[in-house]
Amino acid sequence: MAERLSLIDRVPVIPVVVLDEVAQAVPVARALVAGGVPVIELTLRTPVALACIEQIAKHVPEILVGAGTVLTPGHAADAHRAGAQFLVSPGTTETLAAAMQVTGLPHLPGASSVAEVLRLLELGYTEMKFFPAEVSGGVDFLKAIGGPIPHARFCPTGGISEANAASYLALPNVGCVGGSWLTPADALRAKDWDRIITLASWSTHAPA
Repeated sequence: MAERLSLIDRVPVIPVVVLDEVAQAVPVARALVAGGVPVIELTLRTPVALACIEQIAKHVPEILVGAGTVLTPGHAADAHRAGAQFLVSPGTTETLAAAMQVTGLPHLPGASSVAEVLRLLELGYTEMKFFPAEVSGGVDFLKAIGGPIPHARFCPTGGISEANAASYLALPNVGCVGGSWLTPADALRAKDWDRIITLASWSTHAPA
């Protein structure tokens, strides 16, 4: 999977975006691209998420669009059909991992403990999502496992903000972080695309 596409080395911050209106999809994707962020993760938390993925895949080909909050095999298949180019799950079972593999899409399976990290390594993964990062030990957890498990690399998500992102990105076993602060809900409601461009621009200067 890492040979085909290393998701965690593309950008310092992967925007984790929740959209309530299909009309928001193309403008937010274009704003992120304008701010220098060519990746977007749309969570499957709203009824319009799949339609939003379809719109972005069709109209903003310059951005890599993925589906987050993939919880079931059905989610993985539906996201693939909608045009998602990668998948992200908050946690992983062997059934879910198999379903994501069947799509052929790059994906980040989720883990939040040493046991879960080891299980994903056994399944052949070296890149994974660490979620929920802050409440699962945060920077200290990742520092602690970096010594005995140096070949596992992470995209921490959950509680990550502009204030603490740099602390995660400074770790050798972190390739990127996932965060919603690049596309705040109030900016989406107000259609304040310029604000999203500005926030996206910050992430392009985040320390690697």
